[in-house]
Amino acid sequence: MNTPEQWRYEQSRMGRCIYLLLDSDGKRQERDALVAELGNERFREVYLGTPAHSLASAGPYLFQIDQVNHPVVLALIKVLEPDWGWLASGSDSDLDTLTQHWRDRLVTGEPPNQALYRFHDNRVLGRALAVLQPEDYSGYLGPMASVCYWQTEQWKVTDNPAPGTHPLPAEPAWLNIPTPQATYAAVQFDNTRRYLMRQHTEPLAGLAEQQNIDVWLRTQLDLARTWEWQEPDAIYFLLTQSLRAPGYAPPASWQPKPNETPAQHFARLYQEALYWQGEEPV
Repeated sequence: MNTPEQWRYEQSRMGRCIYLLLDSDGKRQERDALVAELGNERFREVYLGTPAHSLASAGPYLFQIDQVNHPVVLALIKVLEPDWGWLASGSDSDLDTLTQHWRDRLVTGEPPNQALYRFHDNRVLGRALAVLQPEDYSGYLGPMASVCYWQTEQWKVTDNPAPGTHPLPAEPAWLNIPTPQATYAAVQFDNTRRYLMRQHTEPLAGLAEQQNIDVWLRTQLDLARTWEWQEPDAIYFLLTQSLRAPGYAPPASWQPKPNETPAQHFARLYQEALYWQGEEPV
């Protein structure tokens, strides 16, 4: 048996329920099939009732799975690049407790510099568990007794030494883990591509008739890194303006000026774009 199969049977043998944390993005067919089959009592939209409430339908869903060999779970495990979420085990009465646990850990930082912690991304989960000390597992995993996830080309299992309800630490250790540049770039590419596919479908379709979308997107993200544009607003601006530009690329005049900081560079181009759109004087 492979690792997920061994893990599922072991959790079932110990009388634990299997849970699936599924990223809706790219897996809506599987999500909708589970919602229809399991009913409202067996799933939760994790973002509901949180600052990300408006994204709930496109965000992660937590499912309580009765069957060890559920067809949808088996199909997900066979995906060549299984970045759809992860599996967990726990008590069969923990669905609301598990959901609230992750809702409490969703938003990081203080206003106005808050961000969403993508715990449902197996890469984020795996990176945290690879660095955390065992004594930090319980505060991170909460009521989950064990998790099974894909990380760095293989399936991994991490057991929680003290599953239960744990308060959110004042300084969560998992938020102090540096993201490797290659991992950050891969996650940024995936998330950006999904966003453009959802929100800018028509211009992206026009681009696809002339260029490879993935090559174009990597080129734009590389350009943003060269310019040291890290803020989401700046990257969004670069991508959306490039989608409208001739040849789907920013003009040569967009290069930074000597001694111009990244912030000044972005502000200048943003004001110029507003001017040419007739929205604001330079």
